[in-house]
Amino acid sequence: MPVPLYLLTLAIFAMGTSEFMLAGLLPDIASDLDVTVATAGTLTSAYAVGMIVGAPLMAALARHWPPRSGLFGLVLAFLAAHAAGAATSNFWMLFTTRVVAALANAGFLAVALTAAAALVPANEKGRALALLLSGTTVATIAGVPGGSVLGALLGWRAVFWAVAALCLPAAVGVLIGIPARREREDAADGPTLRTELAQLGRPRLLLVTLLGALVNAATFAGFTFLAPVVTGTAGLGELWISVALMLFGAGSFAGVTVAGRLSDRRPGLVLAAGGPALLIGWPALALLAHWPAVLHVLVFVQGALSFALGSTLITRILYEAAGAPTMAGSYATAALNIGAASGPLIAATTLDTGAGDLGPLWTSGLFVAVALLVAIPLRTVVAPGRSGEATRRGVRTPR
Repeated sequence: MPVPLYLLTLAIFAMGTSEFMLAGLLPDIASDLDVTVATAGTLTSAYAVGMIVGAPLMAALARHWPPRSGLFGLVLAFLAAHAAGAATSNFWMLFTTRVVAALANAGFLAVALTAAAALVPANEKGRALALLLSGTTVATIAGVPGGSVLGALLGWRAVFWAVAALCLPAAVGVLIGIPARREREDAADGPTLRTELAQLGRPRLLLVTLLGALVNAATFAGFTFLAPVVTGTAGLGELWISVALMLFGAGSFAGVTVAGRLSDRRPGLVLAAGGPALLIGWPALALLAHWPAVLHVLVFVQGALSFALGSTLITRILYEAAGAPTMAGSYATAALNIGAASGPLIAATTLDTGAGDLGPLWTSGLFVAVALLVAIPLRTVVAPGRSGEATRRGVRTPR
């Protein structure tokens, strides 16, 4: 893989830490800002909504930007939003800074996804995407648990300041990794914005986008409210939240790494094997969460399955959106974050029901069930055959 991909991954690590870190900080934020845990959970949805809106908006604005200066400016905006969030004592101000940070993150990720696809051969988009997403999964392994420990020791504000500090080396990585001369010279010769947006009317693209959103909704519904399960249902101390988050992140890294090897040529295998297992896993986690050892094993497994399926579906979006070279990354980003917004919002409504802290886990299972019900009768559309895909994209099938 090209060196610039690794440097883009560094920036995505910083942003991934921010996107996921609230899972371990919600109780502390709720207490400090005098709101309920469910209300604090809307910060995750606010971030996701900002990314849904920001992905196509920023990608459209960035069509004629030099990628290096655009990505650098977005990292600085992300830094400023976290500094402002760390300094505020008002919940709605914090809410606003999360939206601003999400807009910057969305713009960065949309441009980075498109740039990554352009840096590799046409039949290696999955591997490039897996590398970028590994920045997010490493964030869940190291950044998010580390943030949870830091939050437990010094408070949630210290975590926001730490993320702001992480942006500094990320910005340097962007300046070093993306050549200054790489402009979008082909933008004028390529499809118009209207033509690229028209790709959203293609049924195949809409289908894989819907499935990607559903699987990510399941991931965020359970992950966002994992902390109350660890401390409530399992009866463990706050520091065990970090252990659970680290295990979920380790599983995520394993899942996205395996999927990166298979999603270009064998997407059907990933979906057929991982989908039913993911469906079984969420209810199993809800039923067995009161046993700490089983809880931690299942958290690892669900992290692996969630990211294996999610990254494979996002790769399918990039393939299906090949006719939208500057906007494809924004479609993938929007799919990820439609799920990230809807999952926690719907899951939060279950916290005050009889299901209690386990409600979000049951919600995750429901999202996966809906995804499979949609995907199974249309599996040849979701995961076309290897040779058929290669032929349709004009890629020579390896011997």
